Amino acid sequence: MTSIQKTLAVTGLLLATCSVQAGTIEEAMAAADRLPADLKRDQREHPEVVVPLLNIGPGSRVADIFAGGGYSSELIGRVVAPEGVVLMHNNQAYLSFAAKALAERTEGREQVGVQRHDREVNDLDLGANTLDAAMIIMSYHDLYHTAEGWPLIDAADFMAQIVAALKPGGRFLIVDHAAATNTGNTAAQDLHRIDEAYAKQDIESYGLRLVASSDALRNPADDHTKSAFDPEIRGKTDRFVLVFEKP
Repeated sequence: MTSIQKTLAVTGLLLATCSVQAGTIEEAMAAADRLPADLKRDQREHPEVVVPLLNIGPGSRVADIFAGGGYSSELIGRVVAPEGVVLMHNNQAYLSFAAKALAERTEGREQVGVQRHDREVNDLDLGANTLDAAMIIMSYHDLYHTAEGWPLIDAADFMAQIVAALKPGGRFLIVDHAAATNTGNTAAQDLHRIDEAYAKQDIESYGLRLVASSDALRNPADDHTKSAFDPEIRGKTDRFVLVFEKP
């Protein structure tokens, strides 16, 4: 390679690097201080595809409902910072489930653009017309799940709170484990899954309209018969991505 070719190659690399601007999901994913577990999780979550569907950027206000250990909250916080914020929501049941992951994420690490928002489901405390986007990642089915230690959720009231909090044009994104066709919400109980067609109809019944979807998290090898927590399929379930918008 000649000196001119080397110069051109280096220039091209610099231009490519500079093309990743502050406030992009690409920059968030490339941050040097990310947790090793998050880097591994990127390979199956494809945030570079999912996050842009929220239509957010620097200054946006986002609610990550049932955020668990905060993987998505941290990524999106980097996108909306410094003026924006992600409300990392968990109820007490989720806090118990995600305590270790939250400790690993927050102890000794700065959470850029993230605000912890611990609230129970009957009062999410999101306000009215305050959010540019809201999301529920792999937990929408929990609205229809009952178990000891998990609150019985009034789905209509829960969704009404989210819809009220979204600004006009605000987006609501869900990712969830696909259940067999025509099973409605019944698979939520034992399989921790939900029928995609049911989810579409259910969410649109609250006044939101479907505006986008993605097949980035699909797995045709999943026959939808196993629990999402079954070791054979955990982390490899067939998942759908749906995006709704408030008129």
